[in-house]
Amino acid sequence: MLEYCKKILSVMTFDVELFKKELQKCFSYLNFQERLDLGIWNDNNYLKLPA
Repeated sequence: MLEYCKKILSVMTFDVELFKKELQKCFSYLNFQERLDLGIWNDNNYLKLPA
């Protein structure tokens, strides 16, 4: 599921608001460790969201 979320989010980079919505949706699908991994992936590649 984590890889699927990364693939979807990579496509959504054209619109920041849509990206944020999809990121929140992805977090709801993932377990704790996957959420951490997705957060690190996001910070390294795309948005720096406030904690």
